[in-house]
Amino acid sequence: MEREEAVALLKKHVKNKNLQKHCIAVEAVMRRLAHQLGEDEELWGLAGLLHDLDYDETAKDMARHGYKTVEMLQDSALPQEVLHAILAHPGHVERESLMDKALYCADPVTGLIVAAALIHPAKKLEPLDVKFLMNRFKEKHFARGANRDQIQACQELGLSLEEFLGLALEAMKGISRELGL
Repeated sequence: MEREEAVALLKKHVKNKNLQKHCIAVEAVMRRLAHQLGEDEELWGLAGLLHDLDYDETAKDMARHGYKTVEMLQDSALPQEVLHAILAHPGHVERESLMDKALYCADPVTGLIVAAALIHPAKKLEPLDVKFLMNRFKEKHFARGANRDQIQACQELGLSLEEFLGLALEAMKGISRELGL
């Protein structure tokens, strides 16, 4: 599957513009992690882009989240490893591959970074740095939806929290215009 086809699927199935931006942010983080770890950037990017494809249908029934996406993508030419990563990100199957582990921690980190940008006086990604993110990460009441345990699972990739936050921030800064940040 080419990126253009994946974007078209995303826009068809995910109507909320902020959720579309979230998926694009996760795609960017996944691509950056793939680059760092010597993996397939295109494939990892597709996993990030499509991971919440079913969200509009499953938001009120999270037990189905991921399963519906895999069902929607079953006839695509996507490799099984992408579908497995999509099932692993909400915890339905064990995280086995590097892609599984990366998607699991990339998903919530984008929310933390967006929230940090929105509380910064500039309301932009550009002035943020890892120190600022680390301080926000330690604030338990800040961006509560950004699961800290999931983010810290970056250690399963052999990355420290600081390294992971730096890579994720770099990735998102690279698409800041598209994110409106």
